[in-house]
Amino acid sequence: MQLLFLGTGAGIPSKQRNTSALALKLLEERGTVWLFDCGEATQHQILHTTLKPRKIEKIFITHLHGDHIFGLPGLLGSRSFQGGDEPLEIYGPTGIKEFVETFLRISRTHLTYDIVFHEQLEGVIFEDGTMRVEAALLDHVIPSHGFRIIQKPLPPKLNMERATSLGVPKGPLLAKLKGGEAVVLEDGTTIKSEDVTEASQPGFVVAILGDTRYCEAAVALSRDADVVVHEATFDAETQKLAKDYGHSTILDAAKTASRAGAKTLIANHISARFLPDDEKILIAQVKDVHPRTWIARDFAEYEWHQQAHKLKKKMENHR
Repeated sequence: MQLLFLGTGAGIPSKQRNTSALALKLLEERGTVWLFDCGEATQHQILHTTLKPRKIEKIFITHLHGDHIFGLPGLLGSRSFQGGDEPLEIYGPTGIKEFVETFLRISRTHLTYDIVFHEQLEGVIFEDGTMRVEAALLDHVIPSHGFRIIQKPLPPKLNMERATSLGVPKGPLLAKLKGGEAVVLEDGTTIKSEDVTEASQPGFVVAILGDTRYCEAAVALSRDADVVVHEATFDAETQKLAKDYGHSTILDAAKTASRAGAKTLIANHISARFLPDDEKILIAQVKDVHPRTWIARDFAEYEWHQQAHKLKKKMENHR
């Protein structure tokens, strides 16, 4: 799993940051990409990456402010031009369907694929054999949601050397053992799954939160997460301004991650008032609250593995 930040700014684009968009790359897990928010010029940002719009399977919209949705028209149209014919699912607050269908109708844009809309964002909003997504309402000036993405436990890993030593032949018996079943060999020997498999490993948990004041819902969505992506529009010195405008400071984000027991916090949605040199100051404000805090930059990528968490490219914590 990788998180690729396509836009990390708040409100309007700047020379350093585009508006909100985040790609959850699930290429190894399911061969697809999930996009969270789609601010203006998201497709331009994608051109500077290896992402393919036709690989986008789902789009999750946290809320309907323009810096989170103005990139949808262009991206949806380009997905058709670039050979995307698989259905696309869009999850968003009430009004996202009207927004998309209105611009398609007025611009007479014909898509080569179907869009399935989901506007009920509470509780479990998606689940299949490998993934589950939960959503909850946060505390912003308009309805804004956060998402908790849970990868279900990975299947047991087959120990081929052990299986061979016990006389299990190549073929369907190995598949049964990997799937948790016991098998009987030709000589009558019973081999149990646990005899030739390693223990199942837990999957990842990621919380991706929309614009919000500090709130209990954000803490709940972030509980024991491997990584939390939380807005940090303001610094600790502008707490009142953040509250008035329905946003969080980086200190609010750190408190959320700390209370939730989250392993890693990535501060996102950074105001244009903060230049790259200011990031050292922001990190210093939270070093005692949640030490493993990073500030996202456009095109930064976070990579998660069972044994390690890697932060690559231009993600910085300045330590």
